[in-house]
Amino acid sequence: MVLGTLARHGQQHGHQIRRIAEITNVGEWGGVSVGALYRELRGMEGEGLVAAVRTEQVGRRPARTVYEITGEGRLELAMLRERAITALHYGPDPLGVALTFAGVAGDRDELAGWLRARREILAIAAGEIQADRERLTARGHIGVVEAAVMHRAEMLAAAEVRWHDEFAKTLAGLPEDLPGQQSQGQGIPSDGKPG
Repeated sequence: MVLGTLARHGQQHGHQIRRIAEITNVGEWGGVSVGALYRELRGMEGEGLVAAVRTEQVGRRPARTVYEITGEGRLELAMLRERAITALHYGPDPLGVALTFAGVAGDRDELAGWLRARREILAIAAGEIQADRERLTARGHIGVVEAAVMHRAEMLAAAEVRWHDEFAKTLAGLPEDLPGQQSQGQGIPSDGKPG
């Protein structure tokens, strides 16, 4: 995010970069740690990816260091961009692990309640991303590419909501006295060897 901002917008001080992150809400949908921005800038400077070009002070405001991306930073940005676009990354899935290995054992009503709460959080997130996208587009803060990226995050959250709706029906349709309360008999025989 930092390298791309400097490459696209030219020299910026940390507050300007942080403001762009806050306006676009990239911390929410992009996983960017806005709170670590200044530490990251210093780290990138140490690695030679960005360079401090000057310090500015306006009135009584704190002095601000203005950074620019270096040639090494542009190479790093190109590599990071390619990796982010070409690599399929689904990440860890604690929900999938919990349901697969712990099954639906225990209080099924409690499990359904947890899943409903999770579904509602995802639905709220999808709505907030949509509202942010529409607001930022209307104000001219983002262009069509940025809006499309935010729409993707919105669609991913909406897909999770749909999965929760489907799984709620599956959970409701399971017999109360399901043997073992999980899917042990499907693919893993009692001897522990895959079927």
